[in-house]
Amino acid sequence: MTPVFKFKKFDVRQEKSAMKVNTDSVLLGSWVEVSDSQKILDIGTGTGLIALMMAQRNETAIIHAVEIDKDAYKEARDNFAQADWCDRLEAFHAPIQTFENGLAPYDFIICNPPFFTGGTLSENQNRSSVRHTVKLPNNELLRSARRLLSKDGRFAVVLPYLEGLRFIEMAKIYGFCLRRQANIYPRADKGINRLLIEFGLHECESVDLTDIIIYQSEASREYTEAYKKLTRAFYLKH
Repeated sequence: MTPVFKFKKFDVRQEKSAMKVNTDSVLLGSWVEVSDSQKILDIGTGTGLIALMMAQRNETAIIHAVEIDKDAYKEARDNFAQADWCDRLEAFHAPIQTFENGLAPYDFIICNPPFFTGGTLSENQNRSSVRHTVKLPNNELLRSARRLLSKDGRFAVVLPYLEGLRFIEMAKIYGFCLRRQANIYPRADKGINRLLIEFGLHECESVDLTDIIIYQSEASREYTEAYKKLTRAFYLKH
């Protein structure tokens, strides 16, 4: 894994963070609608990738990023300092469950959360803790998002398919309604493997539902035109 991942308008150093640049984060950061948001919160920022994407996509918003892992927090802070939008980005080393800041409530909250709820933790304990719901169970994520979100705000996550369906049902308990959903297919001949999900707090009359296919085929490993269009503002080769 390269220590620096280069995007069109920023670089992401990823030596310290357990979770490196990944397709899930790029998909989520490209898909969400943030043009009308002025206060954005990225929960579990890791390298700071999603927060940087938010800063690129919205030229005026203030973006806060919370990270519980000290090494990842430091790396995100350093990545922010090197970005063109450093004056609008700020990292916080804290658990989201107790995070308080004068900027709240936020217009938009985004998260690529830990999502393995079972199984044996791997030998790499740091990475395991990030991807298992050890430090941030789904109910605590939802409770925290509800506490920090404005009444007209929106909350978006990316999750594996089945976990995402369970998350949608659990979100109802905390007063969230489903506004948008994108079903992610690795290829046209494969089933859904990820869900991009956006919630609101008001009653949602309908759900904006879309499908996104990443690769044209297993043999070519070429991205589809739809995926290229969605992520064109970020990837160097698109």
